[in-house]
This record gives sequence, structure tokens and C-alpha cells, in this order.
Amino acid sequence: MGDLFVALGLVLVIEGTLYAAFPGGLKRMMVMAQQMPDQSLRSGGIAAVVVGVFVVWLVRGH
Repeated sequence: MGDLFVALGLVLVIEGTLYAAFPGGLKRMMVMAQQMPDQSLRSGGIAAVVVGVFVVWLVRGH
């Protein structure tokens, strides 16, 4: 359970850093995301999940 909280904390650190470093770029990206079809966003999300699970699997030692 501790690993879950560490992972969530790291997500917040990474997102917070991006918002602090590139606020204008993130605003533009959000506008672009609103214009994208739902299927494209869904596919990107699924790809991110697959890559994330693979990275965790590699790090944890299959």
C-alpha cells in the first residue's frame, strides 16, 4: 500500500513541475485535447497504461 502512495506522490511532483515550468504550454495542450476525438484520447490513455504497467513490471522484477 505504501508503494501506491509513493506512486501517487510522484505523479503529483511530475505534474506540479510541468505546471510550474510550462503553464502556457499546458494551457495550449488542454485546448488541443478538447479538440481531439474521444477515441484518440482513449487510445493514448490505454497506451500510457500499457507502458506504465510494463515499466512497473520491469522495475519490480518479473
